[in-house]
Amino acid sequence: MSYIILDRDGVINFDSDQYIKSPDEWRPIPGSLEAIARLNRHGYRVLIATNQSGVARGLYDIGILDQIHEKLMRELAAVGGYVEEIFFCPHHPEEHCVCRKPMPGLIHQIQAKYPVNPVGTYFIGDSYADMAAARSAGCKPLLVLTGNGRTTLEKYPAFSDIPNFTDLAEAVDYVIAHQGVHGE
Repeated sequence: MSYIILDRDGVINFDSDQYIKSPDEWRPIPGSLEAIARLNRHGYRVLIATNQSGVARGLYDIGILDQIHEKLMRELAAVGGYVEEIFFCPHHPEEHCVCRKPMPGLIHQIQAKYPVNPVGTYFIGDSYADMAAARSAGCKPLLVLTGNGRTTLEKYPAFSDIPNFTDLAEAVDYVIAHQGVHGE
């Protein structure tokens, strides 16, 4: 079975400069939940790696974050999808922890728990931090243009060689079309 890693904010759900601080503020990007369900049907085990510095900033606590993730899982289940696990970094950027993307610590946490071979694993994200973490860990980065994706592509020309897609649904089409190619 293959694994795939997704960022959360800006990839699965709409992002906000004010942070997603409650389950009511968490809204899926159209087609994203169905895209995850398609991955599941094609044999992918989906994992999420997300920075959640709002915890360290005091904007919400772990209990609220759990409620947000429960809503994600509930709405995903309603369309026939599931996520194996959500890995998150609750630290402030100034803490310089190893789990905060662009560091690859969340991916290493995933590897410690699941038999994920980064060389054959796609990481779909929308930000510099996602692309840098994916590359650093040896994953195959894919950039979606939702969330911060367009800005990321404009600001970081070094990422122009990374395949980019309108949204998660289009990225999933690519992943499924390339299933079994390049050692996945």
